[in-house]
Amino acid sequence: MFKLVRAVVADIEQSHTFIRATIPYQIYRRVKSMVTKTVWAAAAAAIIIIIVLASTYYYYNYASPSPGPSQLLTPTDQADLNWAGYSVASNFSDPKPVVTGVTGSWVVPEVQISQNDTFSAVWIGIGGTFGHTLIQTGTEQDCINGTLYYSAWYELLPNYSDTITTIEVSPGDTITASINLVNSAENLWSVYISDTSTGQSFNQTFSYNSSRLSAEWVVERPDVDNKLSQVANFGSVTLSNCKATMANEVEAFGYFPSIRMFMYNMRGTRLADVSNYSSDGSSFTVEYLTS
Repeated sequence: MFKLVRAVVADIEQSHTFIRATIPYQIYRRVKSMVTKTVWAAAAAAIIIIIVLASTYYYYNYASPSPGPSQLLTPTDQADLNWAGYSVASNFSDPKPVVTGVTGSWVVPEVQISQNDTFSAVWIGIGGTFGHTLIQTGTEQDCINGTLYYSAWYELLPNYSDTITTIEVSPGDTITASINLVNSAENLWSVYISDTSTGQSFNQTFSYNSSRLSAEWVVERPDVDNKLSQVANFGSVTLSNCKATMANEVEAFGYFPSIRMFMYNMRGTRLADVSNYSSDGSSFTVEYLTS
């Protein structure tokens, strides 16, 4: 750039004889000074532009920070007869089969003894919102004939749930669970659940043709003998570290389009309440209201 400027100035110097021969000397000096200053100003402006462009290119290609998570999204609320919790999908008007993982943790709630048989389950799953291809794992907290029962289980619809006998669940235990697609070509899914309070865990791979349309974190009153059961008084349970893998992106559920489900009975009475998600979009609390 400076060589170019010097060349322009040199050309001006070489042509001074002609210029001086045609205009008075004082005018010549003023014109020469103005032209020289204009050339140097243009050169300085060009240099500044080059520096700005080079800095911008370097920032966005080499020094720019990794983009942060997208904005937390407001859930859509709806009533449900047996679920209380959250479901996420790519969108709910035209969901795409892009959900390949779900994780969550909770503390096993202590249910209250009741005169009638009452039931409750806490679980994570994939595919339950659209169709009938739900794959899930969680814990159950029931009162049957005045006795409290706690267990861990997994289920691949349309099959019935299977109790995991290698995990002995007690109220107050911390549970961590995950479901992940490990082989897309063969539809192989890993189902993992661990009682971190006792160190007992279960990890098994299943072949399952999931819809991959949604991920769920739910407290449920399950079907018993093909009928909706009476929900057990579980007090409250907080599900935390709730994340989904969607289109190879792992995020807290609050960053995905979501539905918040409140449990109601057929008379329109709300049976369980669901909080908004936490500030990081990864946890929420379900509170028992009534049976």
